[in-house]
Formats: sequence, structure tokens, C-alpha cells
Amino acid sequence: MEKLSRGYRKAKYVVYKQTILNPIDHLWTFIGGFLGIGMIAFVQSELHHLSQLENIFLIGSFGASAVLVYGATNSPLAQPRNLILGHTVSAFVGVSVLKTIGHLDIFWLTCALAVSMSIIVMQILKALHPPGGATALIAVIGTPKIKALGYLYVFSPVFTGALILLLIALLINNIPRERHYPYNPKVTPYMSRKQKYWLNLLRTLGVK
Repeated sequence: MEKLSRGYRKAKYVVYKQTILNPIDHLWTFIGGFLGIGMIAFVQSELHHLSQLENIFLIGSFGASAVLVYGATNSPLAQPRNLILGHTVSAFVGVSVLKTIGHLDIFWLTCALAVSMSIIVMQILKALHPPGGATALIAVIGTPKIKALGYLYVFSPVFTGALILLLIALLINNIPRERHYPYNPKVTPYMSRKQKYWLNLLRTLGVK
């Protein structure tokens, strides 16, 4: 009973730490999410001239990414490698499944393979990003116009959209003193805000 009670207290503490933010964090989360999703929607509509319904499908997976990138900046699943690589490889897997298995016209099989294979590839590459599963699924359940993009879907809207989310995150998440992105638990807490920003930016760009 004592062990169960201790486990409950730990779980309650974890949930509290994950969900309770300072009031100012809500403002920065809103700004980041608003700018990130707004920019993606604008670019996608201008580049592909997709219908309103198709835009909703595309923004779906990026909306989930926005929750992580702007609302849970310390999460390992929200870091740049996970965001960019997770979406990109998942899109590639989704399109590949559509082009190879899709002609069999077995809807449930195509959907299941796209999502499950994308998860495995993300795990292998150590770039697990939950919204990537949705990105892979969109490739096989999207409208004919989305499917007609083929592997172009990997580059735009997926890669370009993820890149926009990243650039906005690098800008917005490093303005407040208490927020920093990307996050390294071994280094970030002991650095000044300027050091955090420039070091993390260099690492993101592969310079350092």
C-alpha cells in the first residue's frame, strides 16, 4: 500500500510539472503556435493552392508538432532533430507505401503499414516525433491532389512546414529568460540566455 501511495505521489508530481506553467509561458506558447501555424498555412496555400479541406489535413500533423515545439520545449520529442527528421522520413515512408502497396487498393493495410513503418524508421534514426505518424498517414489518405504530389510531398509541404516551425521556435522560445530551445538537460540549465541561444543555434545548423 505504501509503495502504491508513493507511486501515486510521483505520478502526480510528474503530471503537475508537465502541465503547470508560469502565466507568461502561455503567452509565448500562443505567439509561437500562432506564428508557426499561420506561416505554414500561408506558404502552403500559396505554393500548392490547396482547397480549404486539404489545408486542414496538412495542418493537422503540424498542429500536433506545435504543441510539442511551443508548449513542451524541454521534451526530447520536440527537439530539432526529432521535428525535422521525424516528419521528413515519415512523409517518405508514407509516399513509398502509397506507391508500392497502394495499388492493391486495400485501404486498412496501406494505412497500417504507413504509420507502423514510419514509427520504426523514426526509432531506428533516433528521431521519434509522434506527429510524424500523422504525416505518414496523410500521405495515403489525402485527397487525389495531395497524392499527386508524390515525393514532392516530402519536401513541400512536409519539410518546408517543419522547417518553418523550427525557425519560429528558435526565435520565439529563446526570447524569455526561462525558455530555451533546443534543450540539453546536461548543459542548458547552467548557461546564460545568450550562450544557450547561440550554442543551440550552432548545434542545430550542424556547425558545432
